[in-house]
Amino acid sequence: MSDKHQFTDIRVPIEKDNPSIMRHEELCIKCKLCKKVCTEEISVYGHYDLEKTGDKAICIYCGQCANICPVYSITEVSNVKEVKDAINDPDKIVVFQTSPSVRVSLGEAFGMEPGTYVEDKMVAVLKSLGADYVFDTTFGADLTITEEASELVKRITSGKNPLPQFTSCCPAWVEFVEIYYPELINNLSSSKSPILMQGPTIKTYFAKQAGIDPKKIVNVALTPCTAKKYEITRAEKNDSGKYYNDETMRDMDYVITVRELANWIKESNIDFQAIQGSKYDSLLSRGSGGGIIFGITGGVMESAIRTAYYYVTGENPPKDLYNLEVVGDMDGIREAQVTMGNYTVNIAIVHGTANARKLIEKVKSGEKKYDFVEVMTCRGGCIGGGGQPKVKIPMADKVRKKRIAGLYNKDQNVTQRLAHENPDIIKVYEGFFEKPLSPLAEQILHTSYSSKNHILGE
Repeated sequence: MSDKHQFTDIRVPIEKDNPSIMRHEELCIKCKLCKKVCTEEISVYGHYDLEKTGDKAICIYCGQCANICPVYSITEVSNVKEVKDAINDPDKIVVFQTSPSVRVSLGEAFGMEPGTYVEDKMVAVLKSLGADYVFDTTFGADLTITEEASELVKRITSGKNPLPQFTSCCPAWVEFVEIYYPELINNLSSSKSPILMQGPTIKTYFAKQAGIDPKKIVNVALTPCTAKKYEITRAEKNDSGKYYNDETMRDMDYVITVRELANWIKESNIDFQAIQGSKYDSLLSRGSGGGIIFGITGGVMESAIRTAYYYVTGENPPKDLYNLEVVGDMDGIREAQVTMGNYTVNIAIVHGTANARKLIEKVKSGEKKYDFVEVMTCRGGCIGGGGQPKVKIPMADKVRKKRIAGLYNKDQNVTQRLAHENPDIIKVYEGFFEKPLSPLAEQILHTSYSSKNHILGE
């Protein structure tokens, strides 16, 4: 029996200082759905003992409990007020960046079909709400692809770092590893997630190019993910501050979810369907098709393999490698094999950390051997994130698949599908980072992790 948390036999406990999610106690109907999803899909609840943790709830911040709560008793921790305050401060320059999957889900909050591609309307509404600049996080995704693919090639060809390399752009998954499998920390890619590559790039490279005082910039990420709210608070996410020798400067300042933006739009009496579209601001806004599909389970893998193939062979991949068919369905664990020059790369794609547990145990026992593994905490990837619109509860795979199709269709119809050929990516390396894995790239675009296993009290 917990002294601090009530009804722990039927619902997940949530700490008052959780930076991502919160419970509105008066609304809870004790339906047990939050416990069910956290236990069965996320594999956190039931894998710690409150008596051993000192009555502290363990959370990886994914927000799936908020997604499934039918009465909004669990919601994200809102940061809209802070963003509004920054917009209203004449001394601040507010820069938004928008994650790939937002553009195929935001329209649902305004009666549009799931998967409807609303990129131009999304940009226009952010500008109407007061953004000084709006950039596309697919640029940051292309940076992540470039660095992560370079890291993968280095691991495969040198044999100096452990395999498999696990993706690390899902902060809930990273937290899961740090708590439950710290022995795999060195297997995590050190490449930052897209918003945390783009954030310090805005405050360094963009600020220099635009002649802006970086201390005036307020970076805001629009994401489908509640765990990003936690991720940006991690102590080490201040590389732009280290660059300027100013420890008070953070790489990202605020995260707002799709639900938060939708509510903000409605409160502002903006007719989303009627608003005329607008384009992203230049310099950090071109993203490849590979960056766009980051929002899909398997998309990070597909994108990185496209670029890794080029780095190994010196040639762009054949067209049949652009769509790894095995990654396109909703199975929890999927596998594929890719030949890149003289190397055969065994890959796996996982969504749901309960499925990740199963895969990890097979890897540890020697039953399975992989070179590259992508893990997303949320079913379907970011398109099923904890901050997405709640049009239907629980979220149906039909909705997820329509969002997936919206992103895949865009990838297949853009002229630039390869991150390493993105002109803006080429420009940022030539003008600032020099090359992937350079000392400056390592300083600003890479990170480190540490064990949190002690919080289990075992």
